[in-house]
Amino acid sequence: MASRTRPFAAHERMIAWRYLRARRAEGGVSVMTWISLVGVTLAVFALIATLAVRSGFRTEFVDTILGANAHVTIHAVPRLGPGGQEVRTIGDAESLAARIAAVPGVERAAPLVRGQVMATFEGRNAGIEVLGIAPDDLSAIRRIAEPVEAEGSIQDFPAGIAIGSGIARELGLGVGDRVRIISPEGARTPLGVSPRVSAYDVTYIFTAGRYDIDRTRAYLPLAEAQVFFNRDGVADEIEVIVADPDRVETLVPAILEAAGPGFFAWTWKDASGAFLQALTVEDNVMFVILSVLVLIASMNIISGLIMLVKNKGRDIGILRTMGLTEGAVLRVFFLVGASIGTAGTLLGVILGCAFAIWIDPIFSAVNWLAGGGVWDPSIRGLYRLPAQLRLQDVLSAVALSLFLSWVVTLFPARRAARMNPVEALRYE
Repeated sequence: MASRTRPFAAHERMIAWRYLRARRAEGGVSVMTWISLVGVTLAVFALIATLAVRSGFRTEFVDTILGANAHVTIHAVPRLGPGGQEVRTIGDAESLAARIAAVPGVERAAPLVRGQVMATFEGRNAGIEVLGIAPDDLSAIRRIAEPVEAEGSIQDFPAGIAIGSGIARELGLGVGDRVRIISPEGARTPLGVSPRVSAYDVTYIFTAGRYDIDRTRAYLPLAEAQVFFNRDGVADEIEVIVADPDRVETLVPAILEAAGPGFFAWTWKDASGAFLQALTVEDNVMFVILSVLVLIASMNIISGLIMLVKNKGRDIGILRTMGLTEGAVLRVFFLVGASIGTAGTLLGVILGCAFAIWIDPIFSAVNWLAGGGVWDPSIRGLYRLPAQLRLQDVLSAVALSLFLSWVVTLFPARRAARMNPVEALRYE
């Protein structure tokens, strides 16, 4: 009759539960049970928290790239000008931008003028990058038009200059202040090249969410930038925004065909692909390392079960003589170990998800306890520690933890099942 009992029957679950909550004085291993439970919980928590932070960092980093930069940049192939100097500018840039914008999958194409200058205000100086762009095109850049924080109005951009909040902090600028910009590539005179100096009213201050952008970037109206950088009627590049940035490489041939000969393309993946690939490698390495941590935590379950089997040798012998099969004994001890692993996994998931959801107040508390300066945006690029809770990451952590904790449980459970009842009761 016992052989026809269905697996994991009520009496098997009852025995397993009794062993789980048994005290050490009763032959149980409650201390090892708690150690195993805490170990698995912390391991799963660390795995989910790490995966959430890595996913959040990658998502935020990519979003700032795509939201504040061109997805594709079209440059002219360098050529020799009339005076023998190298020329990289694009003539008839408006017509070229219109042809590129007509390519299916392209949302916007705009001429840009780009230059490196020195900005100065009340004795403070900073090296910045100035981009000349049409006001309508600037309003279409998501991270600039809809920034994390802003002062002034982007509608006032045609009347002055828009700067990043990092520049404003370094120079002590506010909306309405007049900043001077100095370009070493100025007018040519008999005495040499004279630096070009102009002053502009600050009409808009933006925080795009990336330290390197907010600290170095400023925008001028295209016509004003062409005059300042001596680019009359020409542009340095064409900024292209596409509908699907992840598949940008499939649009490059069509964009270059529309542009015609004499141009080449540089995509956002070309600019940031190495860094994103490094993030992917780091994600995989971190998952492997934390998987080993889960395995180590699961090993505590083996220790606890081996001690339990040793302490319950007499019980196993009695149960076998009463008709309990090897399979039933195996399932009893498997339930003991699997219950610890499953409970630890669930608690770890709860803690990991809570950490990802409330990461901002948690990190603020850590930063306050450490006296500030825990997160340096000048090094990491982003202003805060982001976290993105993805179902795929949670399921991966759960599957890994359950698999390891259940598999390691089989070895001591099998040892208990194969225990000879005669040997177990010989000295009792």
